[in-house]
Amino acid sequence: MLYTPPAVKEHTKGKGCEDMNMKISIISPVYKGESMLNSLIQRVQLSVGSITPHYELILVNDHSPDKSWQHIVEYGEKDQRIKGIDLSRNFGQHNAITAGLMHASGDWIVVMDCDLQDRPEEIPNLYAKALEGWDIVFARRLNRKDSYVKRLQSYAFHRVFNWLSGLQTDETIANFGIFKREVIDNFNKMPEKARSFGSLIDYLGFKRTAIEVQHDARAEGKSSYTLSKLVALSLDIIISNSNKPLKLSIIIGFIMSTISILLAFYNIIAKLVGIITVNGYTTTVFSIWFIGGLLLFVLGIIGIYIGMIFDQVKGRPLFVVRQKVNF
Repeated sequence: MLYTPPAVKEHTKGKGCEDMNMKISIISPVYKGESMLNSLIQRVQLSVGSITPHYELILVNDHSPDKSWQHIVEYGEKDQRIKGIDLSRNFGQHNAITAGLMHASGDWIVVMDCDLQDRPEEIPNLYAKALEGWDIVFARRLNRKDSYVKRLQSYAFHRVFNWLSGLQTDETIANFGIFKREVIDNFNKMPEKARSFGSLIDYLGFKRTAIEVQHDARAEGKSSYTLSKLVALSLDIIISNSNKPLKLSIIIGFIMSTISILLAFYNIIAKLVGIITVNGYTTTVFSIWFIGGLLLFVLGIIGIYIGMIFDQVKGRPLFVVRQKVNF
């Protein structure tokens, strides 16, 4: 059963008008979160209620196959501050976050997962840090409670991304954080199809910091991110933020051409001294193994970029909303 903690009224008594009128939006994409919603909502009520009664919790149902949306509707009927967005199909976590951000009305916006690994109790700490003059405050996870494989995948992605993009990212930081209204307004202006909330926020360049927070284990079930989804997301993020793979193809092409020339000299000499006696062997080695492989590699990289351009120029919406609650 949802409730507003009695302590909220006492806690806010005597505070300035700025604090009383401050509105916070909490955005949480929901996928297979049916069993976690009640706990998420109650913990958000307790933690955010200690800051201000003027808040909204926007739950974005990313076409979850369970009864998440039915529960969101029920909770919304009990509390108008609980708002729901039901997407017509699964558009992915980052597009679901975007849907929530485009509907948020708060002066400060919090983004967090629904699986309770991001602790709602940390929101007051993020907010307090933001009031020191920061536009963005991320949560830096201490002692991550993810599996070893997931932590290894995260580490590998960040190392590759940092190398290709020339940026320095932190694998202990994900999407959980609090953001000033101005930051989100500018984020919403970016129409990229290959969306990564963190990298787009980094691009904006506002004043940012991070605080250390406790990271909990997933409340129930397993992450919906399979290895193939993680690889696809990683490619999207890297390709959309860096043209270094194209530059690498030039370097690799030069290296392969140099190797081809060296092997050409070797095969010519080998042919002359009688080591190679089969006619046509030398030409086959050059044309098939090196030139052919090089062309396929370069075309593959170019094809990925062209594919992303094709997706972008079609101009299709980032998400489609099927239904809303309390908007």
